[in-house]
Parts: sequence; structure tokens; C-alpha cells
Amino acid sequence: MNCETCQLKELELEQDEIKDVLRCILHTIFFHRTLTLVRPKDVDCDLFEITYVQCGLPDLEKEVDEKINQFIAWVEKHPNRRSQVCLSFFDEKNKNPSWFTSKTERIYWEQWFINLHVISPKGHGKSRSSKASTSIRGKALEEASSKRAALGLLIQEVLFQIINFANEKKDHIPPISDRIFNHEISIPSSSDSVFGWNADVLRRVLNS
Repeated sequence: MNCETCQLKELELEQDEIKDVLRCILHTIFFHRTLTLVRPKDVDCDLFEITYVQCGLPDLEKEVDEKINQFIAWVEKHPNRRSQVCLSFFDEKNKNPSWFTSKTERIYWEQWFINLHVISPKGHGKSRSSKASTSIRGKALEEASSKRAALGLLIQEVLFQIINFANEKKDHIPPISDRIFNHEISIPSSSDSVFGWNADVLRRVLNS
């Protein structure tokens, strides 16, 4: 079985934007790859003028948030790094079954790579003049607002990239099952390379 991969456009963001961005992207992928009956719900981003759709599955929402929190914890220990979060879909098949053992192997059929560059916010030095300090803070707020608006536009581009890929790539999807597809969300670990690649994910891509 061929494993289709989608490399999403890299997003440059700050740590306080991670949760909003990853929730939006991951839930959008899940919604477009969930073929069982769900009760979709619209969700507004907290920091961006973007509305996305969740599947309305509490367990999935909990799983996504747990993985995001793990990724944020990794970012705190590895600031100013490029990294990836990988969402993989797979099927499970019995491998060499016998009377005594019944091993299963994962057959990966699709992987989504969310490319992020998490940067630290710029600091501003102290100023002797309160008027100058107020002006600097004003410019900083204006710059931050402009950067967030630009990031919002890039996130929308990524969402369109997801939708286009999901609509164009369908032949590799296994037969429909009455459940959400088997999946895993992989985040960088302390042993990963400078770019934040998860070594186990890299091996699976090379072998698929």
C-alpha cells in the first residue's frame, strides 16, 4: 500500500500561538479524513479570524489537546527551533499469525507533516523617556498585530492546502469503516535532529 504524504507550508509563530494553530490544522485534517458519521461543530480561533470544523468527538479533542501540550513542553526546552508535528493514518494487519502469537503490523497509508518555526518574541530595551517608552510599546503592539494578521492569512493557505490534498488524494484510502481511522500524532523528542524531525517518523516515510 502506498503512503501518501503532504508537507504543509511552514508557519512562523510564537509559543502563545501554538495551541490555536495546531488545533485548527489537526482538526481540519481529521474532519476531512473521517468517513464515519459525526456531529461536526464550528469552532472560532481565539487569536485569529478563522473558523474551522471539529468532528465533535470529545475523545479526539482530548487527544489533540494532550499532544499539543506535549509539543509546547518540548518547545519550551528547545526555543527558536524548526520542528514538525506529524499526523499519520494507518491500517492494522495480522503479521505471521500462529497458534501461540498474533502480531499486528501498522500499514501507513497517509501522513501529514505540519512544519513550524517557533520563535521567541522580540524584547525591547529600557528607555529613559516615558514618552519614548510609550511610543516603542505602541509600535511593538502595531507590529505584533500586523504579524498575527499575516500569520492568519498563511494559516488559511494551509487550510486550503489540506482541503485540496484531501479532495485530490482518495484512491489510497482503505475501505470505509464505521469508526475514525487509526491514527497517531507524533511530536519531536529530545533525541531528534536540529530540525525537530521525529526519527521514528522519518524511518516510516523512507520505508513507505
